[in-house]
Amino acid sequence: MGLKVSSSLLCLTILLAVSSIVSAVNITRVLEKYPEFSTMMELLAKTELTPIINKRQTITVLALSNDAIGSISGRPEEELKNILMNHVVLDYFDELKLKALREKSTLLTTLYQSTGLGQQQNGFLNCTKSNGKIYFGSGVKGAPQTAEYITTVFRNPYNLSVVQISMPIVAPGLGSPVKVPPPPPMSSPPAPSPKKGAATPAPGPAEEEDYADAPPGAAPETAPASAPSDDSPAPAPEKSGKKKMAAADEAEPPSSASNAGLSFGAVLVLGFVASFVGF
Repeated sequence: MGLKVSSSLLCLTILLAVSSIVSAVNITRVLEKYPEFSTMMELLAKTELTPIINKRQTITVLALSNDAIGSISGRPEEELKNILMNHVVLDYFDELKLKALREKSTLLTTLYQSTGLGQQQNGFLNCTKSNGKIYFGSGVKGAPQTAEYITTVFRNPYNLSVVQISMPIVAPGLGSPVKVPPPPPMSSPPAPSPKKGAATPAPGPAEEEDYADAPPGAAPETAPASAPSDDSPAPAPEKSGKKKMAAADEAEPPSSASNAGLSFGAVLVLGFVASFVGF
């Protein structure tokens, strides 16, 4: 009976050991897959935080990209270590869990708090939900909540989660705060397209000449229609003109041909009369 109990305990111990090995946290192996977090991986190793993180069974790392972490990378090593410990949450959070938080504001315990050096809650982080977005900041009362959640980079449920945030979190008492980066410049809206209106006909050649001769800014003048002169006689109606032409034809004197005909006839008559008298 005792042998069976010992065998069962041995099997359980082996299973627990294998389980711990499989689920062991290794932040270096995770971050080395993402070149954009190479600086943070180097700083964790430089401040000797890598082995401390890897000993934890459940942890969330608030990761900073190479550009974002540049604002604190040049600080003294001890100050940098304290700041980075405040980016290690002693619980598991991924996007689903963060969005499922019912409270508008939730306090999260960090690795810095576990050192016993925390004062006035600067070892806690405040996770706030506002306008559909998630922000992180120091748990100190009145501290700004400016580090915005971007995405979940890596998740091994209930063991390790790597969550990217927009900027470093420097709690009061751990160093000078980091200025919030300005928002990206807004692109100017496109110019509105001109409204469609009635097409204006193009000016003719004569109008173009008038525009060319006219002084700048002067509108071309339209020449008035020429009025009839007072000295010129008014045109007569068409019918009266025809009647006058007919009367003129009747009153026209006989031509020279008709006069010659009449003279020759008179001579013949006189000759005939003279011959008749001679007989």
